[in-house]
Amino acid sequence: MTPSRREWLRSTGAGLAAAWTVAAWGGEMPKVTRPRATSGDSAVEPVWDERLVITVGPKDADIAGTTDRAIQAAVDYVVRLGGGTVKILPGEYRLRNAVRIQSGVRMLGSGGDSVLIKEASFETTLAEDSDWYDQEITLENPDGFRVGDGVVLITKSPSDGGRDVSKHTLVARSGSRFKLDRAPRMNYWKEMKPTASTLFPMVTAEETADFAIEDLVLDGNRANNANLDGNYAGCIWLQDCSRVRIHGVTARSYNGDGISWQICHDVSVEDCHSHDNAGLGLHPGSGSQRPVMRNNRLERNSIGLFFCWGTKYGLAEKNFIADNTDCGVSIGHRDDENIVRDNEILRSGKTGLLFRPERGEGYTAKGNLVENNRIIDSGPEDGVAVDIQGVTAGNTLARNEIRETRGPAKRIGMRLGADTGENTFQDNTVVGFAQNTLDLRK
Repeated sequence: MTPSRREWLRSTGAGLAAAWTVAAWGGEMPKVTRPRATSGDSAVEPVWDERLVITVGPKDADIAGTTDRAIQAAVDYVVRLGGGTVKILPGEYRLRNAVRIQSGVRMLGSGGDSVLIKEASFETTLAEDSDWYDQEITLENPDGFRVGDGVVLITKSPSDGGRDVSKHTLVARSGSRFKLDRAPRMNYWKEMKPTASTLFPMVTAEETADFAIEDLVLDGNRANNANLDGNYAGCIWLQDCSRVRIHGVTARSYNGDGISWQICHDVSVEDCHSHDNAGLGLHPGSGSQRPVMRNNRLERNSIGLFFCWGTKYGLAEKNFIADNTDCGVSIGHRDDENIVRDNEILRSGKTGLLFRPERGEGYTAKGNLVENNRIIDSGPEDGVAVDIQGVTAGNTLARNEIRETRGPAKRIGMRLGADTGENTFQDNTVVGFAQNTLDLRK
């Protein structure tokens, strides 16, 4: 069910006066009973019955168009007036650059009738050196590149041999020379064979708060695009954002992640379908606090749900996680105090649930509760349904159904690594395996 305007406003910052009571002195602050719009006061805002709505579509819209530029124009317009809704009307929209969301914006599609498709990517090497302070690049083959395109520059670092990546927009051109929207602050030297590719996240935000993305389809056109991993892109890719609602979104066929958020807090992803992506279905990224992932379908990705580094106090509940080629759920580096509850984790390619080994003591996940999940038919003939690796300790697995229906073969229900610490196992059902439990600590 699509939330009402009032529900969305409450979830994204407006109408939160009661929750934001500040104890600036020894007693309780007075309750705000009649909030008013006051200059400079972003903490307390009335819940208005109506806010600005700008429509985008092929016809009969405030902004007519079917490109990223039309959608971006609508976003920028409502931002200038203090926020509101960008309503994407039914139609097929072709993207040559990311749509960048700002604070206070609700991007609302028309369900399955609003389809945003990433155009095919082009790649070429750089024909001339570009130093870290330069704001232009020269391309060996500029065919397929246009002013306004989103591009990613990738090179081997001349200093340490690592991989340097930066994302830009092409803003001016003379022949094969293009001006960038900003200097890369990295050295792209010919000797390191740097490349430019028309790759970008389809919908993105950085250092932004209180926004929503709802009820639309994002198609990454995977067959016609090169790979860009979830640290940089995806159908949705967010960096350093807070209080975000992603609801009713289909994120499909991206040559990378479906939905990825890095160092983002209080992100809610509900009733979404992330499928057939080359990378991760949902990627609560490094340092993300309190993510809520509920009632999603995560199918035919590499990993369905991947807890990255330091994801804490999250809830993954009632998700359908099926036919992912690697793991159903992967959890590891300092991913602490999360709850994984009431999920269907079916037909994972290698492992149903993986606790990663990480670097050893102090790095593995702890304090997580995994309960009431159904983990069925995991891996190949020597697959493992639940694999707890490294020195992982301090987690609880309770009342899970861990089942193999295809025959035992060499399959293992639960495997505890040789260095695994003490975890709590309570009332789990493990049946149908060659070894229901393999404890390598013995």
